[in-house]
Amino acid sequence: MYRDAFPILSGPDLDRAMRFYRDLLGFQPEYRFPAEGDAQFVTLRSGDLKLGLAQDATAGLGEHFALWLYTDDVDRAVAELREAGTPVRREPQDMPWGERVATVADPDGNSVHIGATRR
Repeated sequence: MYRDAFPILSGPDLDRAMRFYRDLLGFQPEYRFPAEGDAQFVTLRSGDLKLGLAQDATAGLGEHFALWLYTDDVDRAVAELREAGTPVRREPQDMPWGERVATVADPDGNSVHIGATRR
């Protein structure tokens, strides 16, 4: 049902995180949102490895990690997870970057974002 996954690390200083992962570990920028201005999210790649970095001024107060999973049908995936008792944090919705996304919580409270490219 799921075909691709990558971790998303959140922190209060995206530029600092970029310097570490790009300059010291060799990850290459692949995507940024928004495309212009201050980035709020970037995707980095190193070979087959993919990593997301998110700007979050409150990251020191809580969650630093989330997992992103791609599927073909976000609504169906969320319905199945809900039926199994998984807490849904954000219902499926179309996002401005062209994906349909929902967020659920894993058993330890970490966010799991489920996404699909809109057609």
